Amino acid sequence: MTSFDLVTLDVAAPDAAAEFWKAVLGLVESEREDGDRWIVLSDADGIRRIGLQRGTPRPGGVHFDLACSPDRFDAECRRIIELGAEMIGSPRHEPYGSIVNLRDPEGYVFDLCAYV
Repeated sequence: MTSFDLVTLDVAAPDAAAEFWKAVLGLVESEREDGDRWIVLSDADGIRRIGLQRGTPRPGGVHFDLACSPDRFDAECRRIIELGAEMIGSPRHEPYGSIVNLRDPEGYVFDLCAYV
């Protein structure tokens, strides 16, 4: 049976993308090959979460849903923007909670959600 390993993003600048995602998600670099051709980021338990591979970015094909508590939503949105993300549209407050669409420095779209 095939199992899920990690999400891999093709990026133009793996080192910069790694720094961004490490700061946003509190991950650590756990693997690196051929300079910056392949970088893997893992959580504190050593579980591989994101692979960054030098290549041609193809934004829009996948996206992350990041979650935070409702009381941290505004602060977390500001923090992620300060780290280099761009807000796409205004935050929305839906029956299930708050959501904002963001774009990382490589152009990948992701959401920050605060579920109630």
